[in-house]
Amino acid sequence: MSWFEALILGLLQGLTEFLPVSSSGHLELGGALFGLEDPHDFFTFNIIVHGATFMSVVVVFHRDIASLVVNFFRFQWNAEMKFALLLLASAVPTAIVGLLFEEQIEHIFEGRVVFVGTMLLITATLLFLTRFAPESKKDVTLKSALVIGLAQTLAVLPGISRSGATISTALFFGIKRVQAIRFSFLMVLIPVFGANFLKLLRVSEQAGAGTTDTMPLIIGAVTAFIAGVAACRWMLDIVRRGKIEYFSIYCLIAGITAIIAGSL
Repeated sequence: MSWFEALILGLLQGLTEFLPVSSSGHLELGGALFGLEDPHDFFTFNIIVHGATFMSVVVVFHRDIASLVVNFFRFQWNAEMKFALLLLASAVPTAIVGLLFEEQIEHIFEGRVVFVGTMLLITATLLFLTRFAPESKKDVTLKSALVIGLAQTLAVLPGISRSGATISTALFFGIKRVQAIRFSFLMVLIPVFGANFLKLLRVSEQAGAGTTDTMPLIIGAVTAFIAGVAACRWMLDIVRRGKIEYFSIYCLIAGITAIIAGSL
C-alpha cells in the first residue's frame, strides 16, 4: 500500500464512519479500486483507521464520556447512570454476533463490489424512510436500545451504514434527535474497542505475515482521525436540522454505480 492510497482510504474512513454512507463499504470499494489484494495488509489497515476514528468520537464527546464514566462509578441511579447502562445493553447484540460469527463476518470483506452496492441501496432506503418517522420527543428505553443495537449489528455488512442504521432506528422509535445521535455515536465505543483489541492481539500474533510499511498506517490513521472529528461534528449539525434523508440520494447513486462496475 502506498502513502497516497493510505491517505485516500484514511480520508474515506474518517468521513464515512460518521456520515450515514457506510465506511466499511467505502473502504471495500476503495480497496477494490486501488487493487489491494493482500488480505492481511488490508485487514491491519482497517483496524488502525477504525481505531483512529474511535479516537475521533472520544475527542468530540469527551465531556459526555467523562460524565458517563464518573456517574457510572458513583453507583447512584440517575439519568447518566441509566444512559450508560442502556449503552451497555445496546452492545450485547453486536458482541454476540461478533463472537459467534467472527470468521464468517471477515469473509464478507473480500472486495465484493456488487454486494457492497446492494447494501448501499438498503442504506439509501433506510435513510429515505426517516422522512416518515414519528415526532422526535421520546427518550431511549431498554427496548429501543436493544433494537438499535441489533441495527448496529447489521452494519457489519459492508454497505450498511452504522450511523445511518442506528440513527434511523432511533428516529423510527420517535427518540429526540439530539439524544439519537448522542446514543448512536457513543454506543459504538464499546464494540469497536472490544473488537479492535481482539483483532490487534491476533495481528500481533501474525506479525510478519503482511508487507504493509509503518508509514502508510500512520498516514491513514492521522487522516482518518482528522476527517473523523470534522465529519462527527458535521453529522451532529445535520441530524439536528433533520437533513439525514438527503444522504439517501448519495447512497442510491453510489450503490447503483458499484453494482454496475462490479458486474462488468
